[in-house]
Amino acid sequence: MTDVSGNLGRGVSRRAVLAGVGGIAVAGALAACDSGTGRRGGTGGDLRVWFHEYGERGASDALTRYATEFPGGGVRVGIFAGDYDQKVTSALAGSDGPDVFEFANGPTIDMISAGQVADLTDVLGDARSDFNPAILDRMSHDGRVYGVPQVTDMQLLVYRRSMLEAAGVVPPRTLGELVSAAKALTRDAVKGLFLGNGGGADVLGGVLLWCSGHDFITPDGTPGFVDEDVAAGLRTMRTLFTSGNLLLGAPQDWSDPTAFIEGRTAMQWTGLWALPAIRAALGDDVGVKPFPAIGPTGGNSVPFGAFGAAVNANGPNVDRAKEFVKWLWVQRTDLQLEWAQKYGLHVPARRSLVSQAASLSTGLYREAADMVYTMGHTQTPLRWTQRSATAYRDALDRVIRGGADPMAELRGVEAVVAGELERIPS
Repeated sequence: MTDVSGNLGRGVSRRAVLAGVGGIAVAGALAACDSGTGRRGGTGGDLRVWFHEYGERGASDALTRYATEFPGGGVRVGIFAGDYDQKVTSALAGSDGPDVFEFANGPTIDMISAGQVADLTDVLGDARSDFNPAILDRMSHDGRVYGVPQVTDMQLLVYRRSMLEAAGVVPPRTLGELVSAAKALTRDAVKGLFLGNGGGADVLGGVLLWCSGHDFITPDGTPGFVDEDVAAGLRTMRTLFTSGNLLLGAPQDWSDPTAFIEGRTAMQWTGLWALPAIRAALGDDVGVKPFPAIGPTGGNSVPFGAFGAAVNANGPNVDRAKEFVKWLWVQRTDLQLEWAQKYGLHVPARRSLVSQAASLSTGLYREAADMVYTMGHTQTPLRWTQRSATAYRDALDRVIRGGADPMAELRGVEAVVAGELERIPS
């Protein structure tokens, strides 16, 4: 990834893992570094704590520093590049799992059902009500908490104010207006809109449901997306993909703001993490918006997610592991604020810390952070499994990029999701 912000380094950033419509296995060779030992996989010491390899410069050093400050010491940090999710899943199924590990949007329903992760409800104590309720609910099952949110990442639409004004375009409030704006803004070498090189199929799955007034799973536990409003939105997305008004084939994908900064697109779907680089390059010539409403029952929305700290229920150090999670992600609010602001830009997972985050206190940053609470949705529900996510993502790709019939594809996904919901507990 191009280092456009001065803050991104080598590796897979949290944004890449917290993207799409329900989990991404990041390709690449699996490697690890272990603080203080040089051993692979985080071995050594009396408490092993695993993280995926962050892309933000200095993040790995910070995690290691946090571990050394834990009272009593004895913490070894393992930081893994490559398919981190599979690494964790395999380790928990075997006998060599970590004591503490982070996982995108918290541990999976299968980890919880198999008894692989410890109940962390008591770790939160009185601080429970301070955490973002939606993301904490995503990490809970049957009233018990299994992951402690670390920091929140969100996605949003950015636009060039001057380009919209020159074209007589107002920031879009509906999907129809977005399509019209993309057409009006496409001029010469500039495309009106960039939704990623997949045309949005791989990143807007949840947004296309929420903005049409629907969701992955209904409150009573059934598939919630087979609806004509959703299908109509997908048809519009297909029209947009074939219009010639989308930027496609960019050197960097949607999470990187390079195309927007270089003026190759007037609007781009990206994330809060990109705003510092965008503002540094373009100053005040930038606005932010949620994804616009779709259909008569829809509304604006933004997706957000968080890595959650979890404890291996079958590890040899469960009590001490819970103490570490409580110390770092509940008690040490100073480190939580640093983690949210110094290594990229992210929204603290706790509501009381949002107002203390100086980087989010003014202008576009404040406007974006407020969207998490006013129109934010956690990326997927707990019972949305990897099999469901893959089926849905593939169906969207066939519709948006391939021109397949939306209702037929949605019904095909419905069968997969219904089977998964029957398999796992409610």
